[in-house]
Amino acid sequence: MNLEHATPELFAALAKAQNTVENATKGSVNPHFKNRYADLAEVLNTVRPVFSSFGLSIIQNPSFDGSLVSVTTVLGHEKGGYITAVASCVPAKADAQGIGAATTYLRRYSLAAVTGVAQEDDDGQSAINPVKPIAVSLVKADAEEIALIKTRIDALNIDEEAFARHLSIKSISDLPKGKVKAAHAAIDAKQRKIEKEGA
Repeated sequence: MNLEHATPELFAALAKAQNTVENATKGSVNPHFKNRYADLAEVLNTVRPVFSSFGLSIIQNPSFDGSLVSVTTVLGHEKGGYITAVASCVPAKADAQGIGAATTYLRRYSLAAVTGVAQEDDDGQSAINPVKPIAVSLVKADAEEIALIKTRIDALNIDEEAFARHLSIKSISDLPKGKVKAAHAAIDAKQRKIEKEGA
């Protein structure tokens, strides 16, 4: 969140608006999980009249760079002060429907966060790609990192296949970037054990 252009008048109006506004009603149902949540329209209907009465306006600008959907939310005051916040995610699908769903989700999420309104987040799974954290963890480690680990394994006479199984991977050559630290930690532990036994 960027508060660089915030003013005392904005914060005063925001405090009054937040003291008046109520939480959004959970009127929608997530078709995947059958849970109820407050949709974007409900959050807007909850926030807009109250914030407007205190001279506060809300602008939301969506964008898509080919991989990330982003929404910039601006909370402005009638006397010129404003704050901004940006939220981004990878859409479940990079088509019009997927981008639209992610945009709606980010607008609702950002609006609730910026205005301090509570609303249950039960529809996020349908808007955001649930595979992203896994995909990031499976990015292959650099060749230099893999070579260093292989060198350390050889120096300690560690069975490479057994070590790969310990890390839950097929081979050290396929080591994911997210497991490099775990690999070094395992080698360090083995080295300490060998040194202790040799002492």
